[in-house]
Amino acid sequence: MNTFLIFGAGSGVGAELVALTAQERPVVALIRNAEQAQTLRARGVTVIEGDALNPADVLQACKMAGSEAQIVSTLGGKLADYTANRLIIDTAEQTGIRQMLLVTSIGCGDSWPTLSARAKQAFGQAVREKSLAESWLQTSTLDGCILRPGGLMNGEATGKAHLIQTEAHGRVRRSDVALHIQQLLASGEGWGEIFALCDSTLEGERF
Repeated sequence: MNTFLIFGAGSGVGAELVALTAQERPVVALIRNAEQAQTLRARGVTVIEGDALNPADVLQACKMAGSEAQIVSTLGGKLADYTANRLIIDTAEQTGIRQMLLVTSIGCGDSWPTLSARAKQAFGQAVREKSLAESWLQTSTLDGCILRPGGLMNGEATGKAHLIQTEAHGRVRRSDVALHIQQLLASGEGWGEIFALCDSTLEGERF
């Protein structure tokens, strides 16, 4: 069974994915926060304490996970959106890892025109950085899958979120995003694809 190498496992979607999978398969995570690292170890995760912006730390994580690992990156932030994900992709190629699922957001890439003016003003810089990461993955030698969730919410999974390959707006729970990541990696059907992910049962403002 493939090891999951998760970047962003300490919180949000990444933490939800750990909760779903850590008892079923080996999980390796690169974590900067010491408290989060301790929590993950208690779940059985192999933790490397380090920074996804540090080439040596990312290299150590990739080597620890092994060439058959499947990378999942849920990283976000000013530098993480593009710079860290670019480093992860480059290091994966260097170490022979072949598969990576990248979580970005609705509005990235060719879905940029679907964002409202308000959303572009509020989230535009982050979306542009995430779009660069998408392009870097798409033009790498890796088998890539890109998942663009809508506005992220906490709470128990509804099981009603749907993958969409056309324009989409809406919200989705982080736990449902993790569930779909698990399903995509298990099925192997998402490589080379881009999916939006929304839950029509959740009310919220359009993005």
